[in-house]
Amino acid sequence: MTTHRWHIRPAVDTDRPTLSEIYLSARRAAFTWLDPARFSLEDFASQSKGEKVFVCADEDGAIAGFVSILELDGFIHMLYIRASLQGSGAGTALLQALPGWPHRRYRLKCLVKNTKARSFYERMGFVVTGIGTSAEGNYHDMTLGPTTDRAG
Repeated sequence: MTTHRWHIRPAVDTDRPTLSEIYLSARRAAFTWLDPARFSLEDFASQSKGEKVFVCADEDGAIAGFVSILELDGFIHMLYIRASLQGSGAGTALLQALPGWPHRRYRLKCLVKNTKARSFYERMGFVVTGIGTSAEGNYHDMTLGPTTDRAG
């Protein structure tokens, strides 16, 4: 696998079309139990409104993925990486660049059926702290655990 040197920066308006495409294609690929027609390019704009969005780009500026957070709540709402770049370290780079990482107790929801994502979050130090149900299915509430056993 190619080694990437990732750069994390705040999203700008010109990133929106690329982020919308990543959001659409990644959800269609990951959420195989849902009808892909329920997802649209417009979803990113409406679902990230009011959130702080960071992008992960390579040395040439090509965007690999993004993370969006509700900063005051320490809630990670979305983290999506292009399918071809999953496992490349882009998701790890995005999390590690979050304000206060790894000492802030970030929270997120991960769909139970999205086992690949749950495994990633557990490797990053998140633990399941609850369960819930959404329109997409059951989910785990996950919280970033103590930092004593994790490099930051």
